[in-house]
Amino acid sequence: MSSLLPSTASRAPDTTTTGLRRSLKRLDITAMAIAAVISFDTVGQIATGGGEAVTWTAALALLFLVPYALLFAETGAAFPQEGGPYVWVRLALGRSAAALTTLFYWVTNPIWLGGSLVFLAAQTWDGFVFHLGSGTVADYTFKLLFVWTAILTAVVSLRRGKWITTIGAAMKVLTIALFTLTAVLYGLEHGFQGLADTHFTPSTAGFLALVPILLFAYVGFEAPNAAGEEMHDPQRDVPAALGRSATVAVCCYLLPVLALLAVVPARQVTGIGGFMEGARLVFGIYGPAAGPLLTLTAVMFVFALLTQGSAWMIVSDRMQAMAAADGGSFSRSLGAFHPRLGTPVRTNLLSGIVATVFMLAAMQLAGGDAGAVFAVVLTVAVTTLLLSYLIIVPSLVLLRLRRPDVIRPYRVPFGHRGFLTCAALVYAWILLGSWCALFPGTLESLAGLPYTFDTTWGVSRTTFETFTLGTVAALLLVGTAGLRVARREGGEAQADR
Repeated sequence: MSSLLPSTASRAPDTTTTGLRRSLKRLDITAMAIAAVISFDTVGQIATGGGEAVTWTAALALLFLVPYALLFAETGAAFPQEGGPYVWVRLALGRSAAALTTLFYWVTNPIWLGGSLVFLAAQTWDGFVFHLGSGTVADYTFKLLFVWTAILTAVVSLRRGKWITTIGAAMKVLTIALFTLTAVLYGLEHGFQGLADTHFTPSTAGFLALVPILLFAYVGFEAPNAAGEEMHDPQRDVPAALGRSATVAVCCYLLPVLALLAVVPARQVTGIGGFMEGARLVFGIYGPAAGPLLTLTAVMFVFALLTQGSAWMIVSDRMQAMAAADGGSFSRSLGAFHPRLGTPVRTNLLSGIVATVFMLAAMQLAGGDAGAVFAVVLTVAVTTLLLSYLIIVPSLVLLRLRRPDVIRPYRVPFGHRGFLTCAALVYAWILLGSWCALFPGTLESLAGLPYTFDTTWGVSRTTFETFTLGTVAALLLVGTAGLRVARREGGEAQADR
């Protein structure tokens, strides 16, 4: 596989990755993608869009997810090196662009873990398992344990860690199936009351509000490629695994959102509590067993959230570690893979620190209003991830045009024309989603639509932009510093020779 890389794009010395073992088969890759991409924290947030959320979820599955899956299936099979998107951007645009892109891609995940994931997990545990309170010692303890458990599952060897994400993926699908089936049974017994107030007709306002979160829900199927050299047969397994996991993901978004809206009036659905509050309602059909069954579902829900964070830590930390090991960002020592575990332990620990700091900062946002914190921090994660795709997608196109010699076991239909059409469509969606996430309400104003920022987000625009634009600005500064450190270290290495 390394023969696909030109000599000018060689990786870091082999000593950084000597612990790698081929342990991922097709089922493992599929499960890892499902564990990472199906986001419980976005199900409720999508459902807040009402009936048209179902319409737009289906529309973007066709108009965004399909071309997106085709692009990354071809590229992932053709360039299966460890580091995934980092390698792709580096081959197309150089080490500096790859390092900055990887920073945005990677940092999304500790921000997400320390933000919306941990807040949703704590809210669920507090409401359905054991009372934690808000801002209490128990609340802080739970959140710290959640963050560092996710990090530690990324530290263990992939041979063992993959089973954690596989179980998480199975539990996630099982929880969604149980909720959907129960909602149908509830509706048959009590009537589908939510449908009376639900309108599926799409609107411009709904479209602009939902686009960023739907794109965030659908991207990430290329994530397992970050462990490309730990796959048994990536050139065959990546396209098949991506197709299967994408199909499962569409069902796991459409079905629970539709079921939730069918039994709960859209105006009562909240982003942070939507799924479990809907479960509380429909589980009433089980009589005396409802309480214990709801508690069990809540535990499964939190475990699925935990493995979701773990899956992303496993893949994104590998990307960031490869950027460091390759001399692209900060010190090469940050990219060292543990010789026995085969994991980038130093980068894993750095992710834990970032997630903890972000969690503590988010606790102070909006005076501790969990709902407002959840929505704003989720948007920060959406923003940083979507911005990375603004560089990744053009890199795929450049690789297609400049590297026709590379063997491509899977190809997008209709050759270059099909590939470029898919890339243009995906890029247009990402560009729109990035703008809507960074500057919500601006396109609504241009379209003459009413938009009250404080009511929509629960915080002022100043607070919102401080978190979103401030995070982007801070990342650019950190990325620039990382490039300088890497160049200085590289220059010193050359001088030593």
